[in-house]
Amino acid sequence: MAKTNSYSGTGRRKTSVARVTITPGKGNIIVNGQNVSDYFPYETLVIDLKQPLAITKMEGKFDVHAKVSGGGFAGQAGAIRLGIARALMESDAVAGTEGSETSFRSILKKAGLITRDARVKERKKYGLKKARRAPQFSKR
Repeated sequence: MAKTNSYSGTGRRKTSVARVTITPGKGNIIVNGQNVSDYFPYETLVIDLKQPLAITKMEGKFDVHAKVSGGGFAGQAGAIRLGIARALMESDAVAGTEGSETSFRSILKKAGLITRDARVKERKKYGLKKARRAPQFSKR
């Protein structure tokens, strides 16, 4: 069995985890077995998810397969975006253009796409209704 050129990356955002594999192809994006526009209800999430491909001018050159779990749609789209960015950097490292000024890493870093967004929901504290929301004060 011949091994195809596939590159993988893992992305996380909020409570979502995405395992992303990119292979040379026509630009199809499959998320959990469905087409990306069928899986995500908002077009803005799809545009956000495709950002690493658009910035590196690889939009029609790679097929993307993503398995994502946990969280909501926005978190899942962010996790897939980070996974795609990491997979593109891996493909660039194999191609051997990593040290140059036009390497994917430098392009993606300038756009802020390889930094993991570490913001997660703050835990609820006792005596409060939410993380910081105190019960309503009553004078009498």
